[in-house]
Amino acid sequence: MYLVVIAWTYVAVMMAVAEANHPRGSVLGAVFTFVLYGVAPVALLIYLMGRPARRAARAQREAAEAAAASGEPDRSGEAAADAVPPMRKEP
Repeated sequence: MYLVVIAWTYVAVMMAVAEANHPRGSVLGAVFTFVLYGVAPVALLIYLMGRPARRAARAQREAAEAAAASGEPDRSGEAAADAVPPMRKEP
C-alpha cells in the first residue's frame, strides 16, 4: 500500500512542478494542484485502508478491558504487576 502512496505523491509533485514552471502557471496553482491531486486523495486512501487495522486494535483493546474487568487471570503465565504480597502474622 505504501508503494502506491509514494508513487502517487511523486506524480502529484511532478504535476505541481509542471504547473509552477509553465509560462501561464503560478506557485499558488502548484500548491493547489499538489494539495487537491496529491495530499487529499492520499490521506483519504490511507484513512480508508487503515480501517480494518483500527477495528482490530479496538476489538483487541475491548477484549483486554473485558478480561481485566472480569477478574479472571489472563493466562499469560506472568505474575500480575500490581500483586500485593500476603502479610505474615508475627509468631
